[in-house]
Amino acid sequence: MTEKNEATRDVRPYIEFEHVYKTFGDEPVLVDVSFEVRKGEMVAVLGRSGVGKSVTLKHILGFLQPDQGRVFVAGYDVSGMDEACLQQVRRKVTMVFQSGALFDSLTVGENVAFPLRERRLRGEPLDEDAIQTRVTELLGRVELTEARDLMPSALSTGMKRAVAIARALAANPEAILYDEPTTMVDPLMAEAVGDLILKLKREIGLTSVVVTHDMKLARKLADRVVFLLDGRVAFFGPVGELSNSPEPMIQDFVRLDELSIQARG
Repeated sequence: MTEKNEATRDVRPYIEFEHVYKTFGDEPVLVDVSFEVRKGEMVAVLGRSGVGKSVTLKHILGFLQPDQGRVFVAGYDVSGMDEACLQQVRRKVTMVFQSGALFDSLTVGENVAFPLRERRLRGEPLDEDAIQTRVTELLGRVELTEARDLMPSALSTGMKRAVAIARALAANPEAILYDEPTTMVDPLMAEAVGDLILKLKREIGLTSVVVTHDMKLARKLADRVVFLLDGRVAFFGPVGELSNSPEPMIQDFVRLDELSIQARG
């Protein structure tokens, strides 16, 4: 795997985009995108639907490759990396998909155990008792201990997201990516999912990226924000400074969030 510099790898940002361009057909999706995510930091990628937020996540995991520019993860250049090397990177970085992507034929406990059993197949010394103990711990973290023997079909959308988060943590990652974690859930469940992610951020301190169009969630979770507009970075900086941006679309996001807060008050 190609590293930026062996001597400086540990002091580099954990995730780094350098002038990334991506086009599908004639449609530019990412245009000169540059930002970084420091170790232990949570960065929110904000913007309207279709501006390249999920495409950004796919570049981090190497599912997509930039047309121009480079993407670094854990100090390694994943741009153009072969599949064998990408698999090593994906063991460091895991993703919670918008759908949850649970195995319908497995119970909640078996879904959470799945990454642990994969690790055992790779030769790690994990016996079944150790796996079950870890599953119990992870389900406790996401407050779903009593759902252990349920099938995913018996869960609400929000509960499926929580199980997906527990399964992602079972992989013992260095970083975790969340793709629209509060989409398609009711406001109360969205609040609960946001609270869970915030709790895990404080307890575990993993490097994290959350893709969302939910301004309230970004304010709750993020240390810094990337706001994408027409594929470009319209803002990158501390979440508290977002409201100072002169960009009209960003002001619309901020204004709608303020109106929502007033309505709840």
